[in-house]
Amino acid sequence: MAGMTPGNEKKDMFTGGTNADFKKALNKVYAWYTGGFIAFVIVIAIAEQMGMTRAMIGYLFLGATVLLYAGIGVMSRTTDAAEYYVAGRRVPAMYNGMATGADWMSAASFIGMAGTLYLTGYGGLAFIMGWTGGYCLVALFLAPYLRKFGQFTIPDFLGARYDGNLPRFIGVFAAILCSFTYVVAQIYGVGLITTRLADVPFEFGIFIGLGGILVCSFLGGMRAVTWTQVAQYIILIIAYMIPVVWLSVKQTGNPIPQLIYGYQLEKVTAKEAELIKDPKELEVRAIFKARADAFTEKLKDVPAALAADKAAAEKKVADLKAANAPAPEIAAAEKALAAVPKDEAAAKKAWTAARTGADNRSKPLANMPRHGAQFAGDPNGDEKAKTAFDTSRRNFLALIFCLMVGTAALPHILMRFYTTPSVKQARESVTWSLFFIFLLYFTAPALAVLVKYEIFTVLVGTPIDQLPGWIAQWGRVDPTLLSVTDVNKDGIFQLAEMTIGGDIIVLATPEIGGLPYVISGMVAAGGLAAALSTADGLLLTIANALSHDVYYKMINPNAPASTRVMISKVLLLVVALAAAYVAAQKPADILFLVSAAFSFAAAAFFPALVLGIFWKRATKAGACVGMIGGLGITMYYMVMTQAWLRGIFGVTSPVELWYGILPISAGVFGVPVGFALIILVSLVTPAPRKEIQDLIDNVRYPTLRSDS
Repeated sequence: MAGMTPGNEKKDMFTGGTNADFKKALNKVYAWYTGGFIAFVIVIAIAEQMGMTRAMIGYLFLGATVLLYAGIGVMSRTTDAAEYYVAGRRVPAMYNGMATGADWMSAASFIGMAGTLYLTGYGGLAFIMGWTGGYCLVALFLAPYLRKFGQFTIPDFLGARYDGNLPRFIGVFAAILCSFTYVVAQIYGVGLITTRLADVPFEFGIFIGLGGILVCSFLGGMRAVTWTQVAQYIILIIAYMIPVVWLSVKQTGNPIPQLIYGYQLEKVTAKEAELIKDPKELEVRAIFKARADAFTEKLKDVPAALAADKAAAEKKVADLKAANAPAPEIAAAEKALAAVPKDEAAAKKAWTAARTGADNRSKPLANMPRHGAQFAGDPNGDEKAKTAFDTSRRNFLALIFCLMVGTAALPHILMRFYTTPSVKQARESVTWSLFFIFLLYFTAPALAVLVKYEIFTVLVGTPIDQLPGWIAQWGRVDPTLLSVTDVNKDGIFQLAEMTIGGDIIVLATPEIGGLPYVISGMVAAGGLAAALSTADGLLLTIANALSHDVYYKMINPNAPASTRVMISKVLLLVVALAAAYVAAQKPADILFLVSAAFSFAAAAFFPALVLGIFWKRATKAGACVGMIGGLGITMYYMVMTQAWLRGIFGVTSPVELWYGILPISAGVFGVPVGFALIILVSLVTPAPRKEIQDLIDNVRYPTLRSDS
């Protein structure tokens, strides 16, 4: 019964009482918590002014946040199955919305969203529209019905609705695939942030953050994860908003960044026009164009070019030694010799990458589109421009579709709606989720424009030796994320001389705006909260699918609750270590990994869940064929067209895009295939038995109970 504490549970601040008393206690706890966090930041800010080092500030933020989450995990520890899997179904709608917001605000949202908007302008809005639009689908088609079904996992629903273990097993496979892909991205984000906070190697930073992830989900399952995620949301939203408000005040005097977004965008657009024609920028771009052309020539005859490079490097070392040149010059020449590719395959790979990089930087605005330009190409231009415009628009719409449908089908998000006391509160919690997500997403476009204005107007034109320290510091964290090289040797910074990755835009915003380092530490703590909260939910989804759906439902139905929970904990540890290992390889950028998960979830789950709820005629055979077919076509398209996956699977055939759709939107093919297969196969196979159709009626239609 909602609101009651299981008899074997120790009573603490997260259990007990009626729903009203429980909510009142939560309000008090989190009000004190918010005040305490703000006081902590103020104390650290005062200590910084008194001489506390940046390293110590980083250690304090890292240690305090991880210990806080660990403390909640310890207080919420449980072995009760209902508590472990669905937090005892007592989470009030507002708090479930806040926890869902934190679960949702992954490293991609917190770290990558504004960075994507910075690099792609208007095109990045597809992520915001797709992700938020997905919650409308959740509210309309899935959340209330799954809550009324009332079990623990999404494969649970598939197994019951489609009458067998095969649909359940396919659901488990798909849940693990999309959740593992997603969690690798979160752990990558954890490593990036921990490295910045504690100045430790990336791989080591991953395992420090992993400890914070495991202590919550391992000890208390969904119960610990839920209350930790509420705490994490409070940290991440405060951390996200403060630097943006500061930049807004600094640039315009207005503390509401969303209101001055259009005003600053006009200024950025005007500055873009200046930079495109700027003589110094043209000079740097010409140098990169010459480099790209040189690599193109080398690639025409790789063996000859490699032999020439090696001979030239060896000759330079020999000449310097013969002339008794200074040791640093000889060391530099020897380093250049060591950098010559070892063989033809390595040379081809290195020179192709270098040519692409140089070619990109030879384009206007360091290969960024104009921020306000809707799509590439021109609908009124020549045939090539029209084709580019149509393809760009098609990809924009395809990405929105995949993100919307994928959001509505992500297992770790749908699991959250099992935790509310009633169906009514499940609906309400979707509304709260949208509100808490809106706070960040409504701010991200303004953040991207404010940072771009700062870089275009303050940094560009600054002497290289007077650039702010954060540029060198981030370059040490990862040179692929940020590097500045004085290409034309004029001692002045031009835009084309900087390589910047979207993943650091938010983390570097306080330093870009000239704020004290304490705010940088707080933003990094917010990013850590975002990555940890999502990783917790994802790892729990994978472990629960294996322990509950595979072990309990398919292998040992008589297993006691304590055994199931223990197996879930062991599996959670194994999956977490595997994900950390993959993340340590830095497999691909955060946003692609996350978006791939959305396409997988969309193709595998959305057709089967929606038809399972709204069409009684959908059969077991139809669901199995539809899930396999939809997921299969999505995976096939990604493997054949995405560069990183092509390398893993050894695909060498030419890339052929279907209708020009990029691999990030592969789900646009898988979803309709899934719907079509389920419908067609269901129509030619026997209808589900009466008990299954009664289950659908029970899930679909309201009963006389007041909580429905």
